Amino acid sequence: MRQRIIMDVDTGVDDSLALLYLLASPEAEITGIAATAGNVPAAQVAINNLAWLELAGAPDIEVALGAVEPLEVPLRTTEDTHGPQGVGYAELPAPTRQISARSAADLWVASAREHPGELIGLCTGPLTNLALALRAEPELPRLLRRLVIMGGAFNHPGNTTPTNEWNIHVDPEAAKIVFDAFSAAPADRRPIVCALDITETIEMRPAHLTRLAERAGSLPIETVSPDDPPGARSAADNPIIRHVTDAVRFYFDFHQAYDLGYLAHMHDPFAAAVALDPALACTRPATVDVELAGTLTRATTVADWAGMWGRPPNADIVVATDPDRFFDRLIARIGDFARARIPGDSAPDRVAAEPG
Repeated sequence: MRQRIIMDVDTGVDDSLALLYLLASPEAEITGIAATAGNVPAAQVAINNLAWLELAGAPDIEVALGAVEPLEVPLRTTEDTHGPQGVGYAELPAPTRQISARSAADLWVASAREHPGELIGLCTGPLTNLALALRAEPELPRLLRRLVIMGGAFNHPGNTTPTNEWNIHVDPEAAKIVFDAFSAAPADRRPIVCALDITETIEMRPAHLTRLAERAGSLPIETVSPDDPPGARSAADNPIIRHVTDAVRFYFDFHQAYDLGYLAHMHDPFAAAVALDPALACTRPATVDVELAGTLTRATTVADWAGMWGRPPNADIVVATDPDRFFDRLIARIGDFARARIPGDSAPDRVAAEPG
């Protein structure tokens, strides 16, 4: 049976690959996409989602606009990381589909009520929309089948401040509302948290893009390199591969500029893969809270691993995974999906069984 998923994203280069991963997964049914302000403003996020859906030839999936500001602080965006439109160097065709008439919070509530105990929530951006939905429907922790959150940093440095991960930093009040609310969730429905501790081990490199193009049957086969001239763009004949390559190239350039290497951390596609198959990750239960008052540590996620607070666990934090297994799966799924979008190509030489 296909798994129903609602995505809440701030698309975003790696959010884009998370969306493509789910579109390419035969066991996934995306019931709706909530656009949250984060990497870029919410309106641009919605446009990016609509554009990717059209490019991928996806069904008419509802895209709902979320809150344009965090709950209590001004919005901070990160075009330096993801590009002026959020999709790196990619220039996606303007979408013709329309944004939903209802809000992202309404989408959350209606979807969970319509499919009680069945819906998987995937949050790869700030948690503003979900916090607003919880205010409207406090039963969401019991209505959802599973929630997967990409966010936080525990035994790992932050990527925004010395202790803060980006998604939590943008709206820490919303994150606290979510973690507090899910203290009421049954143990088998605790959120799975993919924090920087694990997602910064999910390193995409140029060789992964080359393998993706080969799997898709896209030509010419290109090797993205830091030695490429400024402004270089993909010439791939497959439009999905071409736009993914241009998006990820920007992400590579960003990471190299901050001395992280010519690579890209694929935080969000990993969270999408875990949402569909939690067996990809090893988790450890903990009680998670969010610091709101610290002068130096505001927006830090704190995990009580040992029960010192005397409160039950409200999260299962990913502590280990196999990045190679994840990338094999991502390349197989998105590669085959992109190849199937080439008219008249029956993919005669594709590998029959997906690795992993």
